[in-house]
Amino acid sequence: MKKILLVEDDELDVISVQRSLRKIEVEHELVTAYNGVEALDKLRGNQRNPPMNPLPDVILLDINMPKMNGLQFLSILRDDPLLKHLKVIIMTTSGEEHDRAVTGRLGVSGYLIKPLNFTNNDKRPDSMDGFVQFHLRNILANLE
Repeated sequence: MKKILLVEDDELDVISVQRSLRKIEVEHELVTAYNGVEALDKLRGNQRNPPMNPLPDVILLDINMPKMNGLQFLSILRDDPLLKHLKVIIMTTSGEEHDRAVTGRLGVSGYLIKPLNFTNNDKRPDSMDGFVQFHLRNILANLE
């Protein structure tokens, strides 16, 4: 069974990913964190909870989040000898070249821009579903 850590503060995106994951034909466990601080607590453990065991096969990481954004989280992750090997896929609305460059230097496995409906700039659930169905199914199927 594949383990996925979704680090995402937008509840609608979390629900969309959960719904879409139910449709793919890969056994998985989805763990959700709503910011980088919460994600690090899950990975490393804290006073109340032990570290995640086993570690996730892949982390889906948003960039724009409160408390600790995705770039800060990724930098800390890559400096941690026990976590730096984890596969991270950026899943964000940011197409900024700076964000792509920074995440590239930090060794992400992919950078996927969340689909938007550019007519009214609202997120389209059918687009998120397509993203998860197409991209995430392929990512999980290729994990060894």
